[in-house]
Amino acid sequence: MTAVEVKGIVKTYDLGKTQVHALRGVDIAVGVGEFATIAGPSGSGKSTLLNIIGCIDRPTHGEVWIAGTEVSGLPDARLNGIRSRTIGFVFQSFNLIPVLNVYENIELPLLIRRDVSPKERRRRVERFMEEVGLKDQLRQRPAELSGGQRQRVAVARALATGPKVVLADEPTANLDSATGLEIIECMHAINRKENVTFIFSSHDPKIIGRADRVFRLEDGRKTGEEAP
Repeated sequence: MTAVEVKGIVKTYDLGKTQVHALRGVDIAVGVGEFATIAGPSGSGKSTLLNIIGCIDRPTHGEVWIAGTEVSGLPDARLNGIRSRTIGFVFQSFNLIPVLNVYENIELPLLIRRDVSPKERRRRVERFMEEVGLKDQLRQRPAELSGGQRQRVAVARALATGPKVVLADEPTANLDSATGLEIIECMHAINRKENVTFIFSSHDPKIIGRADRVFRLEDGRKTGEEAP
């Protein structure tokens, strides 16, 4: 079963009289529960592709299928619903709210969900705080945490919404090697336990080496696919 599929994705940006071809007809398919990586050098288009999969950006041409729904032509209101219920995001810069503590940061995306009761919110936050090893830091604010702990908060926040797919854009880029490895192992364990699909954009060999499937991009084109 396929969690994510993109077909013939083209993304072109107009910069004055110049056209930038970020993606040039990319096709990928990621199965449910896979731990996949979009790999390539800077400027290869991997972050652009991840943003399109995450419904943050729209393709110029092509189709994007998320959990069986073709999303590229949907109105913004429908896309907002898909993002809040189906997709979780982990960013390299953590994107935590400085004035909120760990518990509040994880809870934040659930506050707009009318289908999640206060009791269920608390259950989810506490569950994923424990999953990422932060149950003793729930009242600390981001400035009081290490880089690795901040990224664990970001992982828990992404998972608390109950997504089918978690997208992680260079999640180890701002971490030292040992901490980056801890975060990868944490996400890999959650992937196996929860059967949540993870898709990374990365050139980190530690992530690539643990992937079930690797898609290689260069200059906006898919140059290879590996299933180690």
